[in-house]
Amino acid sequence: MSTKKELFKYILSRLALLPIMLWIISTLVFLLLRIAPGDPVDAILGTRANEFARESLRIKLGLDKPLINQYLEYLNNLIHGNLGISLNTQEPVKIIISKALPASIELALFAILIASLIGYLIGFSGAIKPESNIDFFGRIFGIGTYALPPFWAAMLIQIIFAVLLGWLPIGGRLPPGIDSPPSVTGFLILDSILNKNIEMIFISFKHLLLPSFTLGILLSGIFSRSLRLNLEEILKKDYIEAAKSRGINNFRILVKHALPNTLLPILTITGLTVSSLIGGALLIEITFSWPGIALGLQEAINQRDYTVVQGIVVVISSAVVLISVCIDIAIAYIDPRVSY
Repeated sequence: MSTKKELFKYILSRLALLPIMLWIISTLVFLLLRIAPGDPVDAILGTRANEFARESLRIKLGLDKPLINQYLEYLNNLIHGNLGISLNTQEPVKIIISKALPASIELALFAILIASLIGYLIGFSGAIKPESNIDFFGRIFGIGTYALPPFWAAMLIQIIFAVLLGWLPIGGRLPPGIDSPPSVTGFLILDSILNKNIEMIFISFKHLLLPSFTLGILLSGIFSRSLRLNLEEILKKDYIEAAKSRGINNFRILVKHALPNTLLPILTITGLTVSSLIGGALLIEITFSWPGIALGLQEAINQRDYTVVQGIVVVISSAVVLISVCIDIAIAYIDPRVSY
């Protein structure tokens, strides 16, 4: 970036795209749900309900209005921060999302932490000793974890650590019959810490460990391959060769010269992975009965609950778009090579 003024203009241009992208996503979600097979009235009353009951419910839910009127009302509610009322439970969608979102964020953050530690360690080890056994293992690990079906990996880990060894619970956020601590943030471990409930900290961590470890292992291959490929490309640069010719050892070259230049692509991958995981860990949440937003989305789709599906997708999309824009701005601020 050449000047602060240009950087400010760039930030404004990126922020100006936010409402446009959100409008496009919201419109696509609205239209796709309306043309998808299935009727929410049938999902609520069943197919054997009489026509009078069906029509009464359709009027109550506003599904009798012309499509354009439904769309304009939907946009107006979104602008005012109203995500609507669930067609099935009559509960505000905001409340439904606020209950499920912290569980998904908690799972995503722990999974990213595990994926970063394992993936970057393997990728860095392979870059230090290229074409060695460690590098070969790292390549196989990266390809294997990327290609591994998430549901199969989740069930295999459940069988080993929960069924055969009995070290960890098989699923859920808490054991049956145990109430969660008084909610402050919605994050179970953090709430347990704030309430100074040591027993609940260990219980909630035990239940979180298996799904987050599974998701972290599946993601770690992406991180290891990304780090190794970026390091491999950077190590071919002229300034690296110049450092080698001065007699600097390889480890110092990696740490002081090569590794800092891989931070930008790593920042991008990490940010986008976090945002996508908020709603993208569907199979993991289903397999481990984790009460997150992805599991809630799947249930809402099965029940043809338009408003809940729309609300969840809009929230997830907003998070992805916002994080993407923040990453673009951060890269533009950090990297002077970025032009606009």
